[in-house]
Amino acid sequence: MDLGVLPPISGICALVFVAFLIRKVMKEGYGTEKMKEISDAIHEGAMAFLKTEYTAILIFAIFMTIILAGLINVPTAVAYIGGAICSSAAGFIGMNIATKANVRTAEAAKKGLDNALKVAFSGGAVMGLSIVGIGLLGIYIAYITLGGQSIQDYDVINIITGFGLGASSIALFARVGGGIFTKGADVGADLVGKVEAGIPEDDPRNPAVIADNVGDNVGDVAGMGADLFESYVNAIIAAMVIGLTVYGITGVIFPMALAGAGILASIVGTFFVSTKEGAKTSELLFALRKGVYVTAILIIIATYFLVQGTVEDINVFYSAVIGLVVGVAIGLITEYYTSSGYGPTKRVAESAQTGAGTNIISGLSVGMKSTMMPILLIAIAIVVAYSLCSGINPESNSGIYGIAVAAVGMLSTLGMTMSTDAYGPIADNAGGITEMAGLGKEIRKRTDALDALGNTTAATGKGFAIASAALTALALLSAYTTATGVIVIDLTKSEVIAGVFIGGMLPFLFSSFTMDAVGKAAFGIVNEVRRQFKEIAGLMEGKAKADYATCVNISTKTAIKEMIVPGLLAVTAPIIMGLLLGAEALGGLLAGAIVSGFLLAVMMANTGAAWDNAKKYIEEGNLGGKGSNAHKAAVIGDTVGDPFKDTAGPSLNILIKLMSVVALVFAPLFI
Repeated sequence: MDLGVLPPISGICALVFVAFLIRKVMKEGYGTEKMKEISDAIHEGAMAFLKTEYTAILIFAIFMTIILAGLINVPTAVAYIGGAICSSAAGFIGMNIATKANVRTAEAAKKGLDNALKVAFSGGAVMGLSIVGIGLLGIYIAYITLGGQSIQDYDVINIITGFGLGASSIALFARVGGGIFTKGADVGADLVGKVEAGIPEDDPRNPAVIADNVGDNVGDVAGMGADLFESYVNAIIAAMVIGLTVYGITGVIFPMALAGAGILASIVGTFFVSTKEGAKTSELLFALRKGVYVTAILIIIATYFLVQGTVEDINVFYSAVIGLVVGVAIGLITEYYTSSGYGPTKRVAESAQTGAGTNIISGLSVGMKSTMMPILLIAIAIVVAYSLCSGINPESNSGIYGIAVAAVGMLSTLGMTMSTDAYGPIADNAGGITEMAGLGKEIRKRTDALDALGNTTAATGKGFAIASAALTALALLSAYTTATGVIVIDLTKSEVIAGVFIGGMLPFLFSSFTMDAVGKAAFGIVNEVRRQFKEIAGLMEGKAKADYATCVNISTKTAIKEMIVPGLLAVTAPIIMGLLLGAEALGGLLAGAIVSGFLLAVMMANTGAAWDNAKKYIEEGNLGGKGSNAHKAAVIGDTVGDPFKDTAGPSLNILIKLMSVVALVFAPLFI
């Protein structure tokens, strides 16, 4: 079999399966008219935000296309447009179905837990398989039409990487904008609803409740999807760029074939997700893990045969497996530090008994400690993968191909892992719809079980996203050194040291902008919710309806406005450094940003998740339960943690990858 046909076949299979899943989800009933009304409000709010966001991004994309066509070349600009369109399409499809699967999950919960799990997971799988299917097909089409089999005759680095830059542009604004929206709404809803008014979460009397549910989708479906779409395509592209110098055409084909095998394995893995009625969170988690483990095993087997059919070096197989194993391991480590079933988060919950201050201190301690094992695992993967492949072609610095292959190996399970991650917001929304529609305690108990599982998959998904971002950024940095001929970044040079320090600072500055933006959005929501509680007669008694649309509009406008500055920082910083101090100094900047960005992202994501799950642990009836002083303190900790784990932390994934791909695309200007 010609392995060159595996990528397009796999991509087409993914999209056909997506169509099957969409039909399966839409065949489910949506319940009562009240349930449909709530779901429609969430859907309309989410799609309106996406339309507004994409309109703003379009202006940036046109500007970038003109710059690329003028400074680099027209094919690179065309590839850029293709990457942006593909990323946007995947986000649109995924969020469109996620906002329709939520009400169907709530209705399915009337029949049983397994029915609800399968509907929610099918909705999440639409996002997961859309990403990998559209991503791989997009790269393959760009390769065939802009490079083709005579790829040596083209400047492949500038052409194909344009596709990655297009994906990165969408990812940046989708992740930052979505993160600002979702956490501004969430923090505002919690501060006034839970803390001040003392009403339950997802209470229909809270004017910010629809904005909060919309935010779950724009942040954790469209935003996370764009983030991992970017990692996926850029990891493959980096491996293709480096593979060309090591193996020629076979080195280019292998990463696409590996990604294709991952798609087919992910489709098989989805059929292993099922559970039983009354299942505990641990049993529900295993139901999803079965799919991930089956997918991983199938990929390992397939990779062995792919290596034999392309590069014919067993060390490349080992490099891919190392990346895959490390990705799974980091997800498990993240779960340990963030799940209420383990000691670290329980200690954060216990610290809330003495107030919000000790709760925040304890959470920060857990987050900082949680950086140790992921960084060690990434370091081991880098050293081992490099060592395995360093002897293949010493003249081409072939060791970096091992690192790039490890990144592709880690992301080869993305079709399945993203499905389990996108499942979370659907389950969360289903719980909200159940509460707002008054479906009763038994149905709410089932949706709560699915929501608790979603919190765990969201935390592990963020750990996986951060780890894959680090390896992808490093692979892009390696590709950048190949493109510029800067094989050694000399730390004895003053300009390189300056680059490292500035690069290390950028993630902190970037996080400052995004955290401040959440504060501004929350400020607007808090004031609006307070106004409605005060001015709408009968609202608190449940006799009047809240004005949900105003809160959605406030979050939308703030998010679109505040995402501009961080976006420009990520794009302009590497270009300015490269033009002022040269290619080697820019390499130092990228290295500094990757290290500090990775550590800061892990710390923020895990700290926020620990605070969140500590709060939920108390709400389950532990340490005094809801309404206790410990609970009030934990809500404050969770409020601080929201922008940590859902805005600033995840956005750093985009920052380190985007700066690396910008450097790679604009490399000809710095030589």
